[in-house]
Amino acid sequence: MLEKIFKLKQHKTTVRTELTAGIITFLTMSYILVVNPNILEATGMDRGALFTATALATMIGTLFMALIPNLPVAQAPGMGLNSFFAFSVVIGLGYSWQMALTAVFIQGLIFLLLTLCNIRELIVKSIPNTIKNAIPVGIGLFITLLGLQNAGLIVRDENTMITLGALSNPHVWVALSGLILTAALHYRKVHGAFLIGIATATTLAVILGLVHLPQGGPVALPPDITPVFAQFEWNHIFTPDMPVVVFTFLFVNLFDTIGTLLGVAARTGIADENGNFPQLRRALFADALGTTIGALLGTSTVTAYVESASGVAVGGRTGLTALSTATMFGLSLFLAPLFLTVPASATAPALILVGLFMITTVVKIHFDDMTEALPAFLTIVMMPFAFSIAQGIVFGMLSFVLLKTLSGKFRHISVTMWIIFALFIIKILLDAANIV
Repeated sequence: MLEKIFKLKQHKTTVRTELTAGIITFLTMSYILVVNPNILEATGMDRGALFTATALATMIGTLFMALIPNLPVAQAPGMGLNSFFAFSVVIGLGYSWQMALTAVFIQGLIFLLLTLCNIRELIVKSIPNTIKNAIPVGIGLFITLLGLQNAGLIVRDENTMITLGALSNPHVWVALSGLILTAALHYRKVHGAFLIGIATATTLAVILGLVHLPQGGPVALPPDITPVFAQFEWNHIFTPDMPVVVFTFLFVNLFDTIGTLLGVAARTGIADENGNFPQLRRALFADALGTTIGALLGTSTVTAYVESASGVAVGGRTGLTALSTATMFGLSLFLAPLFLTVPASATAPALILVGLFMITTVVKIHFDDMTEALPAFLTIVMMPFAFSIAQGIVFGMLSFVLLKTLSGKFRHISVTMWIIFALFIIKILLDAANIV
């Protein structure tokens, strides 16, 4: 049955590999179960209900990716989008969280319409090859930065923005031990190297007293979701702020999703020489469904997760990986005390090594042509430095259009690219005017 559904032999993978990859993906992104409720709680939403909504939205959204496009991609409430939801729309603009949830739901419906009309697929296919080759590299650096932060190796500094963390921090040594072990096991082609590394690092963290095994037992019933379920507020949908809020959700989610899908597809080897892949339209449809259902459940925008690359790095190639991840999130509803024992420093090595694996497409970029090199370079560096996959794509595409225009290479710019360029400029002007 699994072979028939996921075509494992065609993708040169096995059930064991796929299930292991799904567990790795879960471990590298399980932090969302804690972080998302913590962020959205600032709006006055019930934290317990948010935990349940987050787990359910992640499980269902990931199942969509498993069964519709058959991709090893997980979905969950997006980081950055949840901050915009809480601190810009609710706390900043003064609207209720119910109004913000309504905006997310409307965005999901618009995404469904755009996907059915092939507009989102058209946008993806119009992205220049130099940007498509740069996206996995930028995502690789972005993931590496996440891993270094989780390890405590890179920390915030008031003077230099970031700096080396204190080597006296035991979490640093937990992460470094896991990194060296995982790299050595991977070199020796040991199956489950990432999982062994995470388990060993977690054990070390327990020995050092950094984390503790759950005292009340690993099983607990999930909190009631009723306080946030389908809590929409329709009386503000015609206010001047609503179109701007919906547009911002659309903008960030669209290019975060595109960046993640292109990056993961490049790593799995299913993308063609232009960076496109057959399941693209179905993947975008699964993404739109995830956002719509997520809003109904009571959480911010659900999007494809860049941490999916960690599962791909250990051999995940089909939707069975995503199904495995979804199952783990389903179990986390009842086994949260156990799963949340894994510290961020134990999953950091997986993120760092995935970053290493993803930068290999840099060799495809034509650095001898400035009109190709600079857009690619800006795409790469802005992702980690602006801490946003979407912003990396924005700077890359804006510079591509401007450089090609000033160089007289108009034929390299499609009509779709000109439309995207205009929308980017509008978004920048709105941001500059402090409308959002």
